[in-house]
Amino acid sequence: AHADIATDCISCHNGDYNNTPNTCVGCHQTDFDNTTNPNHTDAQFPTDCASCHNEGAWSPTTFDHNSFYPLNGAHADIATDCISCHNGDYNNTPNTCVGCHQTDFDNTTNPNHADAQFPTDCASCHNEGAWSPTTFNHNSFYPLNGAHADIATDCISCHNGDYNNTPNTCVGCHQTDYNNTANPDHAEANFSIDCASCHNEGAWSPTTFNHNAFYPLNGAHAVISNECVTCHNGDYNNTPNTCVGCHLTDYNNTSNPKHSSANFPTDCTSCHNENAWDPSTFDHDGQYFRIYSGRHRDEWNQCTDCHNNASNYSIFTCINCHEHNDKTKVDNDHKDVNNYQYTNTSCFNCHSGV
Repeated sequence: AHADIATDCISCHNGDYNNTPNTCVGCHQTDFDNTTNPNHTDAQFPTDCASCHNEGAWSPTTFDHNSFYPLNGAHADIATDCISCHNGDYNNTPNTCVGCHQTDFDNTTNPNHADAQFPTDCASCHNEGAWSPTTFNHNSFYPLNGAHADIATDCISCHNGDYNNTPNTCVGCHQTDYNNTANPDHAEANFSIDCASCHNEGAWSPTTFNHNAFYPLNGAHAVISNECVTCHNGDYNNTPNTCVGCHLTDYNNTSNPKHSSANFPTDCTSCHNENAWDPSTFDHDGQYFRIYSGRHRDEWNQCTDCHNNASNYSIFTCINCHEHNDKTKVDNDHKDVNNYQYTNTSCFNCHSGV
């Protein structure tokens, strides 16, 4: 544009060829002062015109804002409104998000960024397109599923003002729930504090704990399956998994027959099943002697009719019921029997009792 006025010397020299300025602003101060889009004076633009313009024309300018700070998204929409960001100071304009948006940070209430102690690195949650929706992916830190997903927008309900030390374990947030649970009482019962071992994120109840994976609950046990303390009694780490481990008192107090005196085995399932103690499933006929069938079925009342040693049921006698109380006669009748020796159980050695 200067070349276009080369023959019009006075337009620049104005009658003074000794002191003609050789800087842009020396000739164009009036242009600088009168420019309103943007207002160079108010905006305190530098007076080095060549930093934004060339000699071809004032517009378009050659200033590349992106070489200093890229203007994208919502920033691009205000690219021609320089003062909205620079505010009269082009030398110290901040180049961080919070440097311009501290007021936005302080005034945000959903969630309240200041109270919640959010980081001031806006780009960690937002992009330049718009404040909302945010680009923060909570699942990259802690997945929000089930009931947690329902409170995903209520950050403070979990973070409680500290986003640097928020716990990432179940009990870290739910210790109070654990302590206050009464059915069953988790604290008294010494339940594991690994909530996920019994619960899922859908809801506290129903639980996903499968008792049968540890100990099947059948028959009478199934009826009390929701009364954990009945069996566990406050210790879930050392609960016995054998019958007698829970039922030794039942064994000791049973009197018909007296299990402890009779030295019955403590393997309850050898006589009982899980439906009920009575009737027992003990097979005296098949395992030892036909007492429930055959000729003896109507001839006995109590186990002690034959088992005359209450402390040892492996000892029994036939003599109490049969008319062989004359030992001499019995011996004489059996004198031809090889290896015969009279004992309480010698009858059974040869006679089946059928």
